[in-house]
Amino acid sequence: MDIDLGLLGAHLREHEVNPDRAVEVERAGYGTLWLDASPPADLTLAEELLDATTRLTVGTSVVNVWTADADTVATSYHRIEARHPGRFLLGVGIGHREVHAEYASPYDTLVSYLDRLAGAGVPSDRIVVAALGPRMLRLAGARTAGAIPGMVTSEHTRRARSILGPGKLLLPGHFALVEPDVDRARAVARSAPPGAALGVHNYASNLRRLGFTEDDLSGAGSDRLIDALVAHGDQATTATRLLAHRAAGADHVGVYPLGDDPIATLVEVAEAVQAAR
Repeated sequence: MDIDLGLLGAHLREHEVNPDRAVEVERAGYGTLWLDASPPADLTLAEELLDATTRLTVGTSVVNVWTADADTVATSYHRIEARHPGRFLLGVGIGHREVHAEYASPYDTLVSYLDRLAGAGVPSDRIVVAALGPRMLRLAGARTAGAIPGMVTSEHTRRARSILGPGKLLLPGHFALVEPDVDRARAVARSAPPGAALGVHNYASNLRRLGFTEDDLSGAGSDRLIDALVAHGDQATTATRLLAHRAAGADHVGVYPLGDDPIATLVEVAEAVQAAR
């Protein structure tokens, strides 16, 4: 694969990013900007972010198979690739049963979606799958360039690499906040996606596979769980926790920024990682 993702990726939702902010992310040293939370099938924002930047790769984390028509996504992919060759990666995922009333047969549904993308000429090495469990990871390895799992630990990365094998992309996402006050950092995490997402079946099941207990998953999460899901501390500690994914076999580490100003957090995290390296 000839796409350059860089060491770090920045995960941002549609309301958190615009072309000017994409320039800030690129300037901070991120190789990829990931559009989170089911971007629409026309992928207009992804194209606008690529137009505004010069080297940044843009990816989706992830296009949702229930809300984004595969044929429309394929058309969008070809439009973007023609305008910005080698700078776009299509992440796809099955979503969550708590959100989609039609949620059923997730594995077969995703296989069918990948078949439609392939039939529309989207290259398999420009697709990654939001895979958590072993079966989805094997599918990602067999049918696409690799996996982009979210809300995971470095132990999950180690296991995922053993399933994917060498030569496949493994692009885990990890929450981060440069905050030396541990109580404050945990409070921020519990009020944000890490704590709020523990009731989502796919995430909770994956965390149980990793050895976390019902006590860990109750409420907004135990200290042990929050500390495993969120890189926090001073700059050196935050960087070390993020880079643990690299040591476990990741090709690239996506950063989910916590705090009131996601761009400021991303800049602080990038500075921490650069200093650590």
